[in-house]
Amino acid sequence: MISTRDLENLPKPDALRSLLQALALLDAILEEEWQYRYYSFNSKWSATEQMGSMRNGSGDDFFAIFDSAGCFLRGFAHESAMTPWRETPPTIWPGVLEEVPPQFENSLKEPAFHMEDTTFCIWSLASDSAWSRGSIEFPANEDDPDGSLWMLSALDGNPTTYQLFAKEYFELDVGLDAITRVFAQEPLSVELLQAFPSSRNLQDVIADAEEIGYPIKP
Repeated sequence: MISTRDLENLPKPDALRSLLQALALLDAILEEEWQYRYYSFNSKWSATEQMGSMRNGSGDDFFAIFDSAGCFLRGFAHESAMTPWRETPPTIWPGVLEEVPPQFENSLKEPAFHMEDTTFCIWSLASDSAWSRGSIEFPANEDDPDGSLWMLSALDGNPTTYQLFAKEYFELDVGLDAITRVFAQEPLSVELLQAFPSSRNLQDVIADAEEIGYPIKP
């Protein structure tokens, strides 16, 4: 299990970027409409940044920025004990953002990330060997006080984790071999697309893959 209290098994930034690209492509294959997808990835977020995200449609989300500085990831679980909305006016839990390195200052100010709704934040500088978070006194008697346990544990890199997710979220039975091929970054092709329970047109999925930055078979 992965959470802000135990980040050891969270993939390192380069591996996390690859995983989020794979998850975004899998969602694109299974769901035609972007607004109904759970994971997305924009390889051209800016001239120097790439961005992966999760939105569950119920108000919970995370955004991960990848650039030369490293990776910055903030998340929001609206029903968690550490939600800013536990108080009036809303207040981010002490320690969550105070120690974010200055290299990620632009992300802290990014309007699209609605930082005022943050319940957890982690980062890894390019020079770091591990993920970091702020110095936080977590609320007592809470298994997942900031929502990071259920959000980050889904990023364990195990194809079975996505298979179970697709069954619940999309109500589709997806073959483990097909998911594994995408996790391995097999270039998108007719053959790969046919391995999924999807009626999507290859050219449309290629357009998604180009935005995601996922490889495409020539």
